[in-house]
Amino acid sequence: CGESGGRGPRDMNHTKGGLVIFTANSHPSSRELGKRIAERLGVELGKVQVYQEANRETRVQIQESVRGKDVFIIQTVSNIRDVNTTIMEMLIMVYACRTSCARSITGVLPYFPYSKQCKMRKRGSIVSKLIASMVCKAGLTHLITMDLHQKEIQGFFNIPVDNLRASPFLLQYIQEEIPDYRNAVIVAKSPASAKRAQSFAERLRLGIAVIHGEAQDAESDQVDGRHSPPTVKTTGAIHPSMEIPLLIPKEKPPITVVGDVGGRIAIIVDDIIDDVDSFVAAAETLKERGAYKIFVMATHGLLSSDAPRFIEESAIDEVVVTNTIPHELQKLQCPKIKTVDISMILSEAIRRIHNGESMSYLFRNIGVDD
Repeated sequence: CGESGGRGPRDMNHTKGGLVIFTANSHPSSRELGKRIAERLGVELGKVQVYQEANRETRVQIQESVRGKDVFIIQTVSNIRDVNTTIMEMLIMVYACRTSCARSITGVLPYFPYSKQCKMRKRGSIVSKLIASMVCKAGLTHLITMDLHQKEIQGFFNIPVDNLRASPFLLQYIQEEIPDYRNAVIVAKSPASAKRAQSFAERLRLGIAVIHGEAQDAESDQVDGRHSPPTVKTTGAIHPSMEIPLLIPKEKPPITVVGDVGGRIAIIVDDIIDDVDSFVAAAETLKERGAYKIFVMATHGLLSSDAPRFIEESAIDEVVVTNTIPHELQKLQCPKIKTVDISMILSEAIRRIHNGESMSYLFRNIGVDD
């Protein structure tokens, strides 16, 4: 194992015995990624039955022995199915493998559900911490995921977490599929995504632009649970001599674009594209400022509800997402949606973990802010 830390993917199909790969999702479209990974590793998918009973309970039946084996459970979130059902399938399958004496159980969740609920908002809760606790309690011993919404989510787990990056695949797409990409500018649709845009811009040797002043979204304000002052001024609990200063509320300025996009290709980058309203508004703003072509690049294409229709009717020329989430139905509704396959890096991560090799090869040139 010692000399294999820098080994590339040339021997990807070499795996030791005792490897079992299951796909937890009972919907066919969500098993596609698992099939791709199994093919790259040169193994067959494990035999398992996952289904919903008449009373909507989830039932899992593992149909082969996993005793003493390294089990990898691939679970993807589907737009067709309820995310909560997806989580229950994962939990039940992990627990089934644990009670069947598997040596290790690694969850492969390219998109970690509820990752956007990772901050306290007023009297809410940090749901991603709850999900992390649940999968650990069920018996998960390792987690492979990709582009967590906030890297700090890794701290919610008490097991090893490998947060892989999709940016190399997206950068390769830009270089190979956008002929005039040298005339492009990387755009952050809000100051919150400026770091990601800066990372792309520095690697492609391109300029950067930031849109500021758009309509307030859930991520931008009131993220702290202590930001909940009483609606009525009360003095019963405070000593008369104490006056706690009131925080001045935020007021966003009119929409401005920091950076030149005139006569350029605008490439908007983010980690998740779900509710596309903010992307559509950003595209309109960029068109008004002179951008002649607009791309949107994101790792996770949730594309919920009427997102395909809104994209088709918008100024966006192309939306590029990875296959961490199946979106074949959305592609039929909107030909502007393109897919980048990331099964290669997931299969290599599985191979290295199973063979006890170093994972550093998959994190080359990735900095703290990436």
